[in-house]
Amino acid sequence: MKTIDHFIREQLRDFYPDSEIKSFTNLILESVLCLDPSPVLRHKDKQLSLNESLRIQEILDELKKYRPIQYIFGETEFFGLRFKVDENVLIPRPETEELVEQVLIGCRAQNAGCRLLDIGTGSGCIAVTLAKQLPEAEVYALDISDKALEIARQNAEMNQVDVHFFQHDILEAESFPPPFSSLTYNCIVSNPPYVTLKEKASIGKNVLDYEPHQALFVPQENPLLFYERIADFAYSQLKESGSLYLETNALYGQATAKLLEKKKYKDLRLLKDISGNDRIIIAKI
Repeated sequence: MKTIDHFIREQLRDFYPDSEIKSFTNLILESVLCLDPSPVLRHKDKQLSLNESLRIQEILDELKKYRPIQYIFGETEFFGLRFKVDENVLIPRPETEELVEQVLIGCRAQNAGCRLLDIGTGSGCIAVTLAKQLPEAEVYALDISDKALEIARQNAEMNQVDVHFFQHDILEAESFPPPFSSLTYNCIVSNPPYVTLKEKASIGKNVLDYEPHQALFVPQENPLLFYERIADFAYSQLKESGSLYLETNALYGQATAKLLEKKKYKDLRLLKDISGNDRIIIAKI
């Protein structure tokens, strides 16, 4: 008799590498059998009910279409918290956890409550995590998509934090809605769209066919479009000695840093992520 993990591996071997199949197996067994991660593999010989077998097959069929497993399950983990996700929001990445860690370091060093703004919040993973980790902070977050904001609000409620969400297109310079237009911030953070159309060819089907393009792509002729607008906005809305934190395209990290230098930002730092790519920029006004 085939074991569960052997069956899953046999179904997916023509679609994914072994390392990814192993990760899928743990997630599938954990989700379908409601097991904690640690004893999952001890239950790989478990006899499945009909409903469990059907559910596993449904998941495998979706994976064969390269649908991200986070969308299949409708949730993912970020910074130790659970977040709802669907095709209206990007799936949070480990690199963004590193961005959040830098914001936490900066805010905690101030030894006081902060007012923070997350631009392009998507699932709310940055804003919700900051609100959870900094309970005295006042956290605001905006996004252009009302559907993304609905997911973000659900995530704030699920993680029991208060975040002030509002809809806005950051590229519209003159229409920042009140009362938010009158606020200033200790910290502004953003993981904006930064993938150029030229990079599209190297993106996997799991991303290209399912994740929202509005949150991913920028025009090839203007790859720093969002960074320029955010830099201008932040310079006028940050408090004295306030900080701007940006996640960047590794190909344009240096160019983004030079852009901020031209706009008179100080104490610039360009940090590499765990993979050694230029990924995070920190700057002060």
